[in-house]
Amino acid sequence: MRDTSPHGAGLGLRREHLPDLRAHLPDAIDFFELAPENWLEMGGSRRRDLRLIAERRPIVGHGLSLNLGGPWPLDEAYLQRVKRFLDEYGIGLFTEHLSWCADDGHLYDLLPIPFTGDAVRHVASRIRRTQDILERRIAIENASYYVAPGIAEMSEIEFIHAVLEEADCDLHLDVNNVYVNSVNFGFDPCAFLDAMPAARIVYLHMAGHYREADDLIIDTHGAAVIDPVWNLLEHIYARIGTPPTLLERDFNIPPLADLLPEVRWIRHLQAAHSESRHAA
Repeated sequence: MRDTSPHGAGLGLRREHLPDLRAHLPDAIDFFELAPENWLEMGGSRRRDLRLIAERRPIVGHGLSLNLGGPWPLDEAYLQRVKRFLDEYGIGLFTEHLSWCADDGHLYDLLPIPFTGDAVRHVASRIRRTQDILERRIAIENASYYVAPGIAEMSEIEFIHAVLEEADCDLHLDVNNVYVNSVNFGFDPCAFLDAMPAARIVYLHMAGHYREADDLIIDTHGAAVIDPVWNLLEHIYARIGTPPTLLERDFNIPPLADLLPEVRWIRHLQAAHSESRHAA
């Protein structure tokens, strides 16, 4: 049976690139990522394209609307639909954001969760229920944010640790989000990465952003990755090894060929660090 576990360097699956991917799947792309909610209702040629890709590359599911931190009841009917979708395409790894995005209706933004004990228990209980329904261990992604989320009882690092322990889930570490927050809130991104629990990190994201001012970065996923973020990726590889790593590009989407150099650079860094660890 074909291994559907992600490895190496991946790229977000975008409809704009389907004609190129239908003609040729580049060897540089080891896996793809998609948001299940964008594909659940899709049929026809798009569904056939997805099946063709899933037969040739592992796929990661990265949710956008589960609302793990929100006050509105967890949408268990939606989760059942997601489970069927994940099963249909052999998707083992599902990740979601450590944030909230809905109350009485969707807000179409990913909002920060207060760093409090009550929030830890609330989110963790929803993650555990999600894992029960999906019959999978999931990973949660550290969020980017621009204002302090309420009165904090702990640091963001302590909050992430507490949620992971209480929920017994894994960590999807977004390297660009760490960089964005480090600039916006003035902390050392390497120290933040070093404080993340290595044993729970199963997946990484890389992306670009927009610099509004010297002390304000907006996490857009709409530009190329910059050198300081590449340096942080090397830092985390040196510490924990080379988990599957995805290049995100959600806006200003260029032709597929223009994204491949960044995907290849991820693979290059992974190979270099694997060789270094082997030699050591």
